Amino acid sequence: MSSLRSNRRGARRLKNEINVVPYIDVMLVLLVIFMVTAPMITPGVIDLPSVGRAASVPATPIEVQIGQDGQVAWRVREAGSEFQPVARDSLAQTILNAGAPDQPVVIAAHGKVPYESVVNLMDSLRANGVERLGLLVEQRQSESTQAPVQ
Repeated sequence: MSSLRSNRRGARRLKNEINVVPYIDVMLVLLVIFMVTAPMITPGVIDLPSVGRAASVPATPIEVQIGQDGQVAWRVREAGSEFQPVARDSLAQTILNAGAPDQPVVIAAHGKVPYESVVNLMDSLRANGVERLGLLVEQRQSESTQAPVQ
């Protein structure tokens, strides 16, 4: 009787091996699907510029400066040009009168000026027709790039 019990236990034993045949079947089906669909994908046409064709020279930007006290000044960014103070309300019209409509405008703000003030100025300029806006930032020197102090 004990021999019958041992045979039953042997028949119930689980295999410790994983059957990988279904996984291989799925992978082969996916491989066939990808091989069939890959030639059907049409490549997109990209219009690359030729080497000889250069874009127009960018216009000299107009620089708007927001001081620590919130005062706004502007200048055409050329050698020797000075900042001219202007009221925030008339800044957009002054910029449009000073340059071409597509002339870029960069905004530089003092580090203590709230970012909200800069964004409000950008929104005001954009609402009044100034389209090409950017922010002018100054890189801080890290400890590794600073000159040694003697």
